[in-house]
Amino acid sequence: MSLLDVKSFAAGKWITPDANARTIENAVTGAVMARAGNDALDVQAMLDHARDVGGPALRALTFHDRARLLKNLATHLGKHKQALYDLSFASGATQSDHLIDIDGGIGTMMVYASKGRREMPDTNIYLDGDVEQLSRGGTFLGQHIATSLHGVAIHINAFNFPVWGMLEKLAPTLLAGVPAIVKPATATCYVTELAVRLMLDSGILPAGALQLVSGGLGDMLDRLSCQDVISFTGSADTAFKLRSAPHILKNSIRFVAEQDSLNASILGPDAVPGTPEFDLFVKEVQREMTTKAGQKCTAIRRIIAPQAQVDAVIEALRARLDKTVIGDPQAETTRMGALVSNSQKRDVLGKANIIGTEAERVYGDPDNFEVHGADRDNGAFLPPMLYHCASPDTAERVHDTEAFGPVSTIMGYRDLDHAIALANRGQGSLVASVITRDAEVARTVAIGAGAFHGRLYFNNRDSMKESTGHGSPLPHMVHGGPGRAGGGEELGGVRGVMHYMQRTAIQGSPDILTAISSTWVPGAAENPAPAHPFSQHFNDLEIGETIHTDPRTVTLDDIEHFANFTGDTFYAHMDDAAAKRNPFFPGRVAHGYLLLSFAAGLFVEPNEGPVLANTGLDSLRFMKPVQAGDSIKVRLTVKHKTPRNTAYGEVRWHATLTNQDDEMVAQYELLTMVAYAT
Repeated sequence: MSLLDVKSFAAGKWITPDANARTIENAVTGAVMARAGNDALDVQAMLDHARDVGGPALRALTFHDRARLLKNLATHLGKHKQALYDLSFASGATQSDHLIDIDGGIGTMMVYASKGRREMPDTNIYLDGDVEQLSRGGTFLGQHIATSLHGVAIHINAFNFPVWGMLEKLAPTLLAGVPAIVKPATATCYVTELAVRLMLDSGILPAGALQLVSGGLGDMLDRLSCQDVISFTGSADTAFKLRSAPHILKNSIRFVAEQDSLNASILGPDAVPGTPEFDLFVKEVQREMTTKAGQKCTAIRRIIAPQAQVDAVIEALRARLDKTVIGDPQAETTRMGALVSNSQKRDVLGKANIIGTEAERVYGDPDNFEVHGADRDNGAFLPPMLYHCASPDTAERVHDTEAFGPVSTIMGYRDLDHAIALANRGQGSLVASVITRDAEVARTVAIGAGAFHGRLYFNNRDSMKESTGHGSPLPHMVHGGPGRAGGGEELGGVRGVMHYMQRTAIQGSPDILTAISSTWVPGAAENPAPAHPFSQHFNDLEIGETIHTDPRTVTLDDIEHFANFTGDTFYAHMDDAAAKRNPFFPGRVAHGYLLLSFAAGLFVEPNEGPVLANTGLDSLRFMKPVQAGDSIKVRLTVKHKTPRNTAYGEVRWHATLTNQDDEMVAQYELLTMVAYAT
């Protein structure tokens, strides 16, 4: 049987492995199935291609353009995911594992596509925070912006998630406008290669936006600059070796690491046997031990339970683990497949033996277990192995040794402070979970353990039906952790995009900030509207376009009518003496929402036109009370425009209400959906 050649894609060409290529085994059979690697790969040409071709093409696109690109890529991969499933079985992964890796990766890309359209502007400059007033008169202001790095992202990924591991890094990178060179772990690079090939063959990506190294990187990392980023997932030893290289340190090259993690799960003191929380805890631990054969950076490695419940947890886990069918990952009855390779199997057994010096194995014999429909001796199969550490306070190896497979250790705690201390003994993890319905327990753990964990996952009977699980990083939330877990962050919505952008503080006049940000800043020039702005279509409105309304006098009858009509008879509007005793009011005052209603009446164009709907109001502030006899007028300015689809876009208006003395009364931002001209 001929070997599968896993190719690299470099500078626009597919490169075949050379004579020095590494071989890759089928995890289920142990047979050599593929080869990957080419020592003659021209890494400088790859970097040049990314920087000179891919980067400019991506930076020329807006965030919305890039978001549409991500959506199209995800849709295309979704149409071909069966091919990815079929190939990925050779890695030992089951169909359920595929849903996490392949479907999860595609879903992550879809989330970033959505966030790019909803949370980022249709420009290529991202505004980070509000405008800062740096001068008394407001003529000198500050603003933080983020722009695309002019380099390339090197993604070094682990073997356990050949699709998700790539896409969760690639999505925010492309959204940031930065090209990527993907280097998957060799053991499963054949799955990544197919996913990359599918994306490239789609024609969706600009040239140079995505390249692939199947095998070693050579001296690529020694050729990076301050504009480049290394995003690494793997062992702590490898991360240390890479990030401490003199060239990386000297040039302050960004290094994002996600590495070893002794994740813990705490059974709350309230979650006793017979409660839904106890059953949920056991289910979560069993799932994390067996999903992907325990080869997950977020898997539960340390099980922390009240001392009185340790035996009950062990018995319940035994019962659930007994139902875990190990075997051919393609069989529908299989619940746990093989580890990725026999080399990985040997590594896990070695680490399990280290843990065994401080803990007793209470479930799972690696020399005596059943494998269904597959070769136990030649395949990389192991049973789930549960250890019990009776003395966790004096133990060391159970808190610093990660067996990256179906291995976990249970230990007892005396009280909640003890549980927190044990969880923190991991010296930094990606995630810790707490199964409890006691809100005070949750708060205490958050305060005591939050600094040591990148994510805290709380679950109980109220949230269990919709929760995503201890081991599921979500694109909306930060994935990473302090200390031993690498000290880096990935995902987290737009936070993940910022890793591939430069935050820059800009300072200048309101007109300068408006021009740079494509967002009108108060104090900048106002452009008189050629017609009422509500009569203009989305594509005709210009940033800074402004109308000033005529004034309207607020009467006592207005205040009383509004109070009686709405039911808002708060004393400040109805009782002059009581209002005067309030330090905020000179006497009876108009309702703030009455002023907003009057403001709308002053600037709204009542006839049918391109304005389709008022969808919101942001940043409302009332600065000065209005009494009967005062008048108000409105300045309405087009602040920002965001396309939403081919039919309409969102217009953000800056509205300011002033009184007869030109003192500011209220300020807010109005959101409307406005149709395009047909």
